[in-house]
Amino acid sequence: MSQLKEFRTIMSSIKSVWEKDKKAAIVILIGVNGSAYRLPGTKMMMAEDAEMMGTISGGCLEGDIYGYAEKAIQDETPLLKHYDLSENEIWSLGIGCKGSLEILILPAKKDDPYWETTEKLLNEEEEFSLILEVPTGVKALVTKYGEIIGDSEDLPSIVYDRALKSLKSQKRAEVLMWEDRRFVIDAIRPSQKLIVAGSGKDAIPVVELAAKAGFSVTVLDPRSEFNRERYFPTAKHLVELPENIISENVSGAWWVIMNHLQSRDEEALHLALKSNPKYIGVLGPVSRTQEMLLNIGADLTIGENIYSPVGLDIGAETMEEVAISIVSELMAVRSNREGKSLKGKVKIHV
Repeated sequence: MSQLKEFRTIMSSIKSVWEKDKKAAIVILIGVNGSAYRLPGTKMMMAEDAEMMGTISGGCLEGDIYGYAEKAIQDETPLLKHYDLSENEIWSLGIGCKGSLEILILPAKKDDPYWETTEKLLNEEEEFSLILEVPTGVKALVTKYGEIIGDSEDLPSIVYDRALKSLKSQKRAEVLMWEDRRFVIDAIRPSQKLIVAGSGKDAIPVVELAAKAGFSVTVLDPRSEFNRERYFPTAKHLVELPENIISENVSGAWWVIMNHLQSRDEEALHLALKSNPKYIGVLGPVSRTQEMLLNIGADLTIGENIYSPVGLDIGAETMEEVAISIVSELMAVRSNREGKSLKGKVKIHV
């Protein structure tokens, strides 16, 4: 799941808590040393009625964290908590992760313009950097246009500059020290745009899984009887004709081409190649894809950002299995991984 989508879910749950006249806090993982379940920047919501959304440790620590979240909510004061999961004599929980975690618990007050702006940016899928000073909880936002929102009066210029630069990198949350002050900078980036060309039955699980994995999905198919919200409820856009695709949804997009009709596949492949694509996956044998590339006059061979046959080699046969194979490859490429087994690997998050 993308950071933006996960954060949006967290903010939506906080808003629901507010609507019940309850109070809530955002729990943010700001530091990891060694092995841990999630990466820095991971967030979850905890409310005063014990309602939770998201996870920091997969359930190992949430019960203990909640006690501190209650205090932070009641006192309306941020709390910093450190957990060393290697100290088995203290925890004795049989926790698989043996690293240490640092967690900031930040009360989320209703009607705070900061959170209102955060929710607005998330809903509009605008990228921005979240800045938090630790342990005070002083907070600010920096948009991609350089606008500062929140507690900006005492924000060092070096922190502002780093927040802007972080939007252009692939880093998750990072810590920046300035004099005797400590800041966490968390870049929130929009979901990757995925265009699935084809609305056959086998496209349904692909779209569903890709949306769950954090992609913003557009389904492209001229057949209105198939390309319908009824079949693709998680798709953000349903488009029948290529010329109706908004240019901003095409540029830098990811593509999975699976029309099962060569003429439409060639049309989609031609459009994809003109869109500065990050990934093009084509269903079917390599020979068919090479033939289509020749037919559309593309001076390319399979490789680089063209993946044919699309998907990881996991022995997939059914539509659902093929969808898992395809989306697994999307996730691997997005994370710059090879999609291999984790067997024997010492470090997972690198």
